[in-house]
This record gives sequence, structure tokens and C-alpha cells, in this order.
Amino acid sequence: MKTLLLVDGSSYLYRAFHALPDLRNRNNEPTGAVKGVLSMLQKLRKETSPDYIACVFDAKGKTFRDDWYPQYKANRPPMPEDLVKQIEPLHDSIRAMGWPLLMIEGVEADDVIGTLAKQAETLGVQTIVSTGDKDITQLVNPAVRLVNTMSNENLDEKGVEEKFGVKPEQIVDYLTLIGDSVDNVPGVQKVGPKTAVKWLKQYGTLDQVVARAA
Repeated sequence: MKTLLLVDGSSYLYRAFHALPDLRNRNNEPTGAVKGVLSMLQKLRKETSPDYIACVFDAKGKTFRDDWYPQYKANRPPMPEDLVKQIEPLHDSIRAMGWPLLMIEGVEADDVIGTLAKQAETLGVQTIVSTGDKDITQLVNPAVRLVNTMSNENLDEKGVEEKFGVKPEQIVDYLTLIGDSVDNVPGVQKVGPKTAVKWLKQYGTLDQVVARAA
């Protein structure tokens, strides 16, 4: 069976920037994030031997989520200048390595990855998604698995359930209940992961939890 490798470049860009020391070239330009992401791409391609590849980044500007919820990600500080300086050289380097680089206006990298994974599934292609983003665990099924090169994590359906306590198809309901402080999205008041897992194990879906709110 053919395999598609999709890399969440935006996720790894931030993680590489914060994980690696302040590396610089002879012109004193920051290079840590570039080195980290390129090394990860080489490692992934070698370990997974995919038939198809793509690296996906968030495009500049707002997305449809900002229209839905103006406070979306409003608590995030601006991107550090040393990280901004590395984005264009990184994109150029990724293309030079032969990777298709995707940035679609109006949506996030997550949305592009989800769309491609679903399209691949209909074509009988297995998908490996490399990311550190918990939101993408909702995609996991027999045709889609996640790898995280920074934590050496490899999540199939069983792995998602062991890590979060809920099945991949329950992840959206789980995140709705607990909220996401990183994206400035509130959950249900006083509901943490333990309560969310308990309710979803008992009732199955968020709709069923709401139906039994009394």
C-alpha cells in the first residue's frame, strides 16, 4: 500500500526554535529553527520511506476561525523576531530538498493536513502525519497514524485512547469540554480532562452529555 507523509511545518517550526540553542551563521543570522526542522524532515523521510510527501505551514493572515470567534488565539504573543527571520530561508530550504510546500490562505495547516489525509484514505493511501499538535489526533484511524519526532511518540487508535482516555472520534468533544488555553478557547467551567473522559466514557458523545445535563 502507498504511503503519504504529511508534516505539520508550523508545529515543528515553533518547537525547533524553542528546543535548540541560539545557533547563528557567520553573518550572525539566527539558524536554529531552520536546522531543527530540516534535520527532522531528513530523519522522517529516511525512517518512513513514503511514496508521497508534503510539508504544510500556516499561511499569513486570518482564517475562518477568526470570523467565528474573534478572540481566537488573541492571547498569543507576537512571533519572536529571530523566528520571523528564519521562515523564508526555511521555506526555500524545504523546497530545495524536494518537498512540496503548502500554504493555503484562509485555513490553517491542520485543515490542509486533515483534507489531504481524508482524500488519501478514499484513494486507499495510508497517511502518516508528523506533528506535535493534539488537535490532529481526531484524524487517527486504521488509515492514519501520527508520529512526533521530538517526543518519539507514535500514535495509532489504541495509542490515542491510552494517552487521552478517549477514542480519536471523541477528541473533538473532549477538547470542546476542556477548552484550549493555547488557542484562547474556553471549555466548560470546572471541567478538566478527568471529568471530560468520565462523561464521554459514560455517555459517548457531547450531545448525549448535554442531553443529560440535569
